[in-house]
Amino acid sequence: MTQSQIHDIAIIGGGVNGCAVARDAAGRGLSVFLCEAGDLAQGTSSASTKLFHGGLRYLEYYEFRLVRHALIEREILLTMMPHIARPLRFVLPYHKGLRPAWMLRLGLFIYDHLGGRRILPPTKTLDLTRDEAGKPLRGEFRKGFEYSDCWVDDSRLVVLLARDAANRGAQIATRTRGIGARRKGGLWQVTLQDSETGARREITARALVNAGGPWVGQIIDDALHVTSKDRVRLVRGSHVVVPRIFDHDRAYIFQNADGRIIFAIPFERDFTLIGTTDIDHEGSLDQVSCTEEEAEYLCNAASEYFRQPVARKDVVWTYSGVRPLYDDGASSATEATRDYVLKREGAEGEAPLINIFGGKITTHRFLATQVMKKLERDFAGMRGDWTAGAPLPGGDFRLEDRPRLVAALRGEFEFIDQNWAERLVAAYGTLARKMLGDARSKQDMGRHFGATLHAREVRWLMLNEWARTAEDVLWRRSKLGLRLDDNQVRELETWMKQQAGNQPAKTENAAGNNTGTTPGQLEPSLSKTEEDQ
Repeated sequence: MTQSQIHDIAIIGGGVNGCAVARDAAGRGLSVFLCEAGDLAQGTSSASTKLFHGGLRYLEYYEFRLVRHALIEREILLTMMPHIARPLRFVLPYHKGLRPAWMLRLGLFIYDHLGGRRILPPTKTLDLTRDEAGKPLRGEFRKGFEYSDCWVDDSRLVVLLARDAANRGAQIATRTRGIGARRKGGLWQVTLQDSETGARREITARALVNAGGPWVGQIIDDALHVTSKDRVRLVRGSHVVVPRIFDHDRAYIFQNADGRIIFAIPFERDFTLIGTTDIDHEGSLDQVSCTEEEAEYLCNAASEYFRQPVARKDVVWTYSGVRPLYDDGASSATEATRDYVLKREGAEGEAPLINIFGGKITTHRFLATQVMKKLERDFAGMRGDWTAGAPLPGGDFRLEDRPRLVAALRGEFEFIDQNWAERLVAAYGTLARKMLGDARSKQDMGRHFGATLHAREVRWLMLNEWARTAEDVLWRRSKLGLRLDDNQVRELETWMKQQAGNQPAKTENAAGNNTGTTPGQLEPSLSKTEEDQ
């Protein structure tokens, strides 16, 4: 085995933490291999409430360190990804009989100042009898508070982290399960299995990072066979999506009598997202779904505030994810810490193992820098911290320039309407123009699958973003699954299988690494024959 065949770091897990570590390490000049058993962000990282937020309610549990780090990160991340993230104002109606007004004001004062806010506007008090935000609410809610956090497209965040890592030389192997790893000669020998064919192979690395999310404990026990006293607490968070409840662009945060809070957030222009629950999860991690009880809970909780009750029959989509919280012995799922814990395993001279427990979408970048700090003595020549402010692919523009980017796209591609242009900029940023290429009409976009999805865009996602199935495209690279019917979904799935079947099994990625799972399998341009299929 030659030196060129030994990776510096192998990562198991293609969620937000694994892809953030891959990006950070690759940018420091290290050789990186990441494997993911399914699609990128297929688990928890695509099932969040889609927020960069400090976690206002965590102040009640004295999680000041976590809240401070998260508040600082909000603005760093906002400047890195102005296409997939945006500022969002939250309205907190004052509910008599629950938390007193003085406690809410104090909490929001701390929230405003704990993280050194610079970009986002401060908290203000609202008269809900006069403010537009009061119109959808029941009449007893006359006073409220408005504060800042940020929206983010969580699954696109993960994909873009992986894309940036690959651009910097990392190998990203999706549909590839890490089924075993053992130390040998000061290195890790990692056994991989193709999730679709069952074929096995091995790679070698100097360090191993277990970023398995909810599977982190299973990987420790079943794949690594190492002893660890640390465990995760699996907590399920479920969400429901209903037709749009209110017309303005602000979100709501509602207090519940059981001490929990839920959000009601504008979603995909025509919908409202309501979530989340906090329930200890038991059973399979491969079959995670919103139960009828959880859906009813969310509908009833929202109906306590909205004039128009939210009924179970209104729900058009549900989704659930399992949070891998560090098991700190808390009595309830709600009280369990949301902070992450990093544990380095291995005696002096042994190949290091980093296990990642917990974490939040908001703290993914900072978590990755802390993982690299734990590996400093193993890679003494690596570069220093670099990710703060470094834009993700397509994010090389200022937040305030986003409307101009949309206008420029419409000016150059006249067949695209305003909503379509906004969707493309929100997904691809400055890369939207490259994705559209030489198209000058809808016909040039190739086959139309429904909504604004065409063959040219699907091929871009297959070529550049590891998309392999209709579900990858419709629910993780976009949320167009809300707009396509069953027949359209089947047509897309069939077309993608035909395209994939016409391509060679292996190609070289940007770093020259031969792999069957790195984007680059498809030619970026469409022939007329392919357009008409």
